[in-house]
Amino acid sequence: MIEVMPYQLFLAYMLSSIGGNFLEIPLGIDISVHLRHAVGELPQALRTMSLFASVLADILPVETLVWKLKMLESASSYANSRLHAVRSQTLILSSGKDQLLPSQDEAERLCLHLSNCDSRKFNDRGHFLFLESDFELLSVIKGTSLYRCGRLRNFVSDYIPPTPSEFQSIYASYRWLENFTSPVMLSTLDDGKITRGLAGLPSLGPVLYVGYHMLLGLELVPLVSRILIERNIHVRGVAHPLMFDRKKDGFLPELSTYDSFRLMGAVPVSAKNFYRLFSSNSHVLLYPGGMREALHRKGEEYKLFWPNQSEFVRMAARFGATIVPFGTVGEDDLGEVFFDYDDIVKIPYLKAQMEQLTSEAVKLRTDAGGEVSNQEVHLPGIRPKIPGRFYYLFGKPIETKGMVNLKDREKSQELYLHVKSEVEFCLSYLKEKREMDPYRNILPRLVYQSTQGFTSEIPTFDIE
Repeated sequence: MIEVMPYQLFLAYMLSSIGGNFLEIPLGIDISVHLRHAVGELPQALRTMSLFASVLADILPVETLVWKLKMLESASSYANSRLHAVRSQTLILSSGKDQLLPSQDEAERLCLHLSNCDSRKFNDRGHFLFLESDFELLSVIKGTSLYRCGRLRNFVSDYIPPTPSEFQSIYASYRWLENFTSPVMLSTLDDGKITRGLAGLPSLGPVLYVGYHMLLGLELVPLVSRILIERNIHVRGVAHPLMFDRKKDGFLPELSTYDSFRLMGAVPVSAKNFYRLFSSNSHVLLYPGGMREALHRKGEEYKLFWPNQSEFVRMAARFGATIVPFGTVGEDDLGEVFFDYDDIVKIPYLKAQMEQLTSEAVKLRTDAGGEVSNQEVHLPGIRPKIPGRFYYLFGKPIETKGMVNLKDREKSQELYLHVKSEVEFCLSYLKEKREMDPYRNILPRLVYQSTQGFTSEIPTFDIE
């Protein structure tokens, strides 16, 4: 371009590429008005660019620029020939609106050559990524789980909780779900009385929250955020390993999809991580039904798919953790499964796709029997409904300190079944009580908020 264009014109073009497109039209703005404004501003913008280009041409003569470009060409050839030898862990950040350099193409190329590489794409960012006011590099590093104190990653000791601004940023991106579902939070006090709010949750850890996993895990964000906002308790979820690692690349969502979950403290499920969390007196969230519950079939709403063995009781009792059973209902008021696993396996192409997705993820409970071992990765077809409401009930806390003999499997199994029955009670209670809620549907809630204010708390059924 330097050879075919006048030098000052070339510099003006480069400056305009860095600064952005003057005729870019934002969504929601009257096009004719915006065009008139842009055309009116264009002469001044061109004069400014011309002045900058003239000054830059004196500072950076064409001969100097050509010499620098040749140095870069030689250096890039040297670096590219040695990329295969780099073994260090690498994180590459690229911008989607970089008008100066093909950042995302370069990021993809580098990831193919670097053996231990991870990348993050920022589709709405420009060339000067680090200079943008709302970009936080530390949040990116925390979200990718790359920060660690030692050679090996420890999801407990290496974890840095989100700052208030980080939490607000994550919470804002999922706030629409709360606006649609207006969650009702209920908890049980030590005397067995059910009360609105989260006063019944224990403050001191270790605490293990055990409950029902809604379709696609829709209950997660309101649950974790409300506990943090109302009780200042940071709950750390035990999650499927596919949020942290892949057996191979393929069709599963990019790991960056789950950065916000890792930033909020999610850890891959394993006995070692359970031990570490309980040792640090953490509040831990566990779904024994796992993916089988979250990707359930038609007509399986609020059905528990728990293993036959008491997986978590013995570990909780070892540390004297308090177990809080809970239930959540409302998914059937938000959507309905009309195409499920049983339909997918009947179609060869979709079945092959599901098997491909499953092969990319680390498989859990390979030695378990029954339905809980069916952890096939797929996406059911969901028919949306006029939004209803989410309801949460946290049961009476169960103290395990001194309650269970760790070597007595029979007593451990007895406590396990008791916790399961408490979760089933919570589900039954909520399904029955929500029928009495005059604000179960979104339309009455909108009418109420339009008169009482959109930040007002919406009433629900009578708890007594």
